[in-house]
Amino acid sequence: MRFASLGSGSAGNCMVIEKASTRLLLDCGLGTNEITKRLQRLALVPEQITGILVTHEHDDHAKGAFKFAAKYGVPVWLSHGTLKMCERYLPEQANIQINIIDSHSIFQIEQIEISPYPVPHDAREPTQFTFTDGHYKLGVLTDAGSTTQHIEQVLGGCDALVLECNHDLQMLENGPYAWPLKKRVGSRLGHLDNESAAALLGKLDNSKLKHIIAAHLSAKNNTQALAKNALSQALGCESDWVGIADQVEGFAWRSF
Repeated sequence: MRFASLGSGSAGNCMVIEKASTRLLLDCGLGTNEITKRLQRLALVPEQITGILVTHEHDDHAKGAFKFAAKYGVPVWLSHGTLKMCERYLPEQANIQINIIDSHSIFQIEQIEISPYPVPHDAREPTQFTFTDGHYKLGVLTDAGSTTQHIEQVLGGCDALVLECNHDLQMLENGPYAWPLKKRVGSRLGHLDNESAAALLGKLDNSKLKHIIAAHLSAKNNTQALAKNALSQALGCESDWVGIADQVEGFAWRSF
C-alpha cells in the first residue's frame, strides 16, 4: 500500500491511497483539470481512480469531487449530512454512483478496508478515515478543531499518519485574519493547531509508525518549521523525519 498528496491547504485538498489496482481519492477540492495534471506527477490518469471519499462539504475538500466523478464515472462515498450540503456541487443530469456511509461502520472498496470516524468540525456530518490492506494502517486527521478519546483510539497503532497542523497559536492571534475568522479557526470546531496536534500524537500508540506527515498548514498562520518542530518533539525524532503536505506540491508517494 502507498499514499500521496496532490495538495493540502485552504486552496484545495486531495490525497491518493493505493493498493494494487485500487486507487482512492480522499477529498477533491481542486478542479478536474488540476487534479488530472497533478495525478500525472504520480504517473496516474483519471481513468485509474476507483473511488472518491469526501470528508465534508467545505469547498477546499469537496468542490471538484462530483464533476470529476461525473466525467470519469467514479463512484463517491460520503456521509448523509455531507451529501445534503454538497447538493450545490452536483452537475445537472449527472449519473453519479453515490454511496452513503455511516461514520462508525467499516466498509470495503475493492482491496482497501476503510474505517470512518466522526470529528469535531463546523460542517454538517464531517468524517475522517483510516485505511488498511490487512497488513498496514494509514490514518488521516484534518479539519478537526479538537480531539476526542474516540479519535485517540482510532488513530493508535498506525503505520502512517497524516495529521493536521493548521496554525501556530501565536501566529493566528497576531496574524491578518479578522477576529471572527480567528475565533472560528481556533475553536473546538475549527482546525488543530501545532501544539494540539503534537499533544494528540503524544497520546497515540506510535510503535509501528513509519511515516508522519503534517497537513493542512495555513499559509498565513503557520510555517513548515514550526509544524515539523512540534511533531518531532512529540515523537522524540529529528524534525527532518516529519514530512509536509504542501499546498502546491502535496507530497510524493510514501510506501509501506
